[in-house]
Formats: sequence, structure tokens, C-alpha cells
Amino acid sequence: MRALLDVILLALQLYTWIIIAAAVFSWLIAFNVVNTRNQFVGMIGEALWRMTEPALRPIRQVLPNFGGIDISPIVLLLIIFFIQRVIVLYLYPAVF
Repeated sequence: MRALLDVILLALQLYTWIIIAAAVFSWLIAFNVVNTRNQFVGMIGEALWRMTEPALRPIRQVLPNFGGIDISPIVLLLIIFFIQRVIVLYLYPAVF
């Protein structure tokens, strides 16, 4: 059981970094630092979008419109941090 919880925590931590990378990449695109017409840059952007969009879309539907500011990655990160805390504080002690 503990090995399964460790894998879940590792996956959540990896997904956290993917969300951060997608947010930074979107800023780089928005400020024209990277060129999306470059094939490699486009592939990275598409991969990050495909990995994060299924989790961010339901959050965007619930949140009100803040103009041009998208806070759905922040909300998703808070949800992930909450899940990690629940696993560490409440499920780990039950394993031992």
C-alpha cells in the first residue's frame, strides 16, 4: 500500500512541474520570446497543452472570467497540494 501511495505522490509532483512548465511556456509565447512556428517549439507547446488541458478545462468552466488572467493553473496546483497533504497526513499513518 505504501508503494502505491509513493507512486501517486511522485505522479502528483511530476504533474505539478508539468503545470508550471506549461504556464511558463504560455508566458513565453504571449510575450513573443519563442516562435511557435518553429517545429520543435510547437511540439513542446502541443505536448504541454495536451497534458494540462484535460485537468484545467473543468476548472476554467467553474471560475468566473477575470479578463485576460487565467488562474486555473494556480487553482489546480492548490488542489494537487491539498491531495498531497491528505495522503501524507492521513493515509501514510494508516499504512504503518
